[in-house]
Amino acid sequence: MKNSASAVIRLAAAFGLFGMLSNANAAPASSEDRYIATRDAAIATISKLYDDSKGDEATKAEEAATTDLLAQMKAILTEPDRQGFGSAKLNLGSFYKGDEDFGTLDGLRFDSLLGEKGQKAGSTGKDEKYVEPKSHIVLTTQTIFERWLRAHKDWWGQNIKNVPQQMAKALSDESFYTQAISNGSAVVKFSSLPIAKPYGATFAYAMLAGRTQSEIPDAADEVIVAAIANGKVYVAEGSIAPKVKVAACIAQKKAEPMDENVREKSEAAYARCFSQRAPKESSFAAATKQAQALLAEAIGK
Repeated sequence: MKNSASAVIRLAAAFGLFGMLSNANAAPASSEDRYIATRDAAIATISKLYDDSKGDEATKAEEAATTDLLAQMKAILTEPDRQGFGSAKLNLGSFYKGDEDFGTLDGLRFDSLLGEKGQKAGSTGKDEKYVEPKSHIVLTTQTIFERWLRAHKDWWGQNIKNVPQQMAKALSDESFYTQAISNGSAVVKFSSLPIAKPYGATFAYAMLAGRTQSEIPDAADEVIVAAIANGKVYVAEGSIAPKVKVAACIAQKKAEPMDENVREKSEAAYARCFSQRAPKESSFAAATKQAQALLAEAIGK
């Protein structure tokens, strides 16, 4: 019995030493792991504060978390500022799970300093309305992007199309941009644009798009571009002039009933008409040039 007990003690000691060595050799948490852990802890804390009607405490916690996470994200991406754009912000729409802007793509966001008509963005124009920046650039790492995709696999439930899980498909799909760069409205994809892939990029895509809260717009008034290069994902959207519209397609859409029973079918027909006819419009070529320029700004080239 004594020898048996000694063997058990020696075995236990060996396993204990093995466990200590295993823990010592375990890979330390990466900077991205730390960012995600910090973000998730902030979301849990701030969401509870709001649920407990502690708005003032929640606001202070949001400010502190944003400062911390922004510093972490800057260290992860090490990206310089863009000429014509403001300083980097954290592209995190909300820390509260109940908010519409919750769940945007983790990364840095640069907003253009000017509005669509050349006025200072954020200032109050003659009509006393907020001036929206003409364009926005959002960038992140490829690995953070992949994490985000997995987290959004079933974001909208089973009855609505969710973001595709493959990176290239996601970056070509309107659902991704609706979730990743939120502004309170859904992205509508009108047509792809034939842009050239920048040097060093393994993937590049551009589309004509618009935003809506109801039915599909009559014209595409913005371009959205994306690229994957050097382990990073670059996304940008910007307003365009002139807008791209096709009179024949608009007439077709207005001639068809748009009640809820046939809305999806009618909008699909309009989208097909637009994608077939739009490339013949001079505004399509102008939009393609604007998309190419925006992509160059996004990736810093």
